Amino acid sequence: MYLIVGLGNPGSKYARTHHNAGFDVVTLISEKLRIPLTKLRCKAVLGEGSYEGERVVLAQPQTFMNLSGESVVALMNWYKPEWDHLLVVYDDVDLPLGKLRVRAKGSAGTHNGMKSILYLTGRDDFPRLRIGIGRPPEGWDLADYVLTGYRTQEEMETAFAAYQRAAESALIWIRDGFAKAAAFANAEPCKVEP
Repeated sequence: MYLIVGLGNPGSKYARTHHNAGFDVVTLISEKLRIPLTKLRCKAVLGEGSYEGERVVLAQPQTFMNLSGESVVALMNWYKPEWDHLLVVYDDVDLPLGKLRVRAKGSAGTHNGMKSILYLTGRDDFPRLRIGIGRPPEGWDLADYVLTGYRTQEEMETAFAAYQRAAESALIWIRDGFAKAAAFANAEPCKVEP
C-alpha cells in the first residue's frame, strides 16, 4: 500500500501558487491513474485506487500548510502503510525553479508543512519529493512569494514540466522502487532546443 501526500493550501485563492506544487502533482497523478480525488477523510481530499497491482491512496491535506502534520498523522493511522511507503510532495524555495530532489529521509528545511509533519509524527525517515520553486525576487517577502502564482509563461511552462516529471517519479517509486525514482527525479531534465 502506497500513500502519496501532496502539500498545499485548500481553496481557490491558493490554486496554482508556488506553495501548492504538491497539490498540483497529486492532481496530475490522479489523472494519470484515473483515481478521482473525491473523498474527504483524515482532514484531506483523497482518492483510492491501484497501480501495478499495488493499492494507492492520493491525498491533499485540507488543514492549511502549517498544520499538514495533523492530516498526515490521521492518514498514517487510518491506512497504516509502512513509513517507506509514504511519499510527501512539496515545494522548496532552496531549489531552483523546476529542479526536483527525492530523498529517503531528512530535515524539514525551511518548509513549515514539513516541520509540522516531522513534529507531529516524530519521524523523518520517510521519502519526500521536493519541487524547486526558486527564491523570491529581490525585495519580496518569502511568505508573499510562495503564495503567488508564476509570473511569466516561461515560469509556468518550467513549473508544469517539473510537475509532470514529479508525477512520473512517484509512479516509478511505486513500480520500480525508491532508487530508480530518485535517479530519475534527481537527474537534470533534458533541454529542448528551439
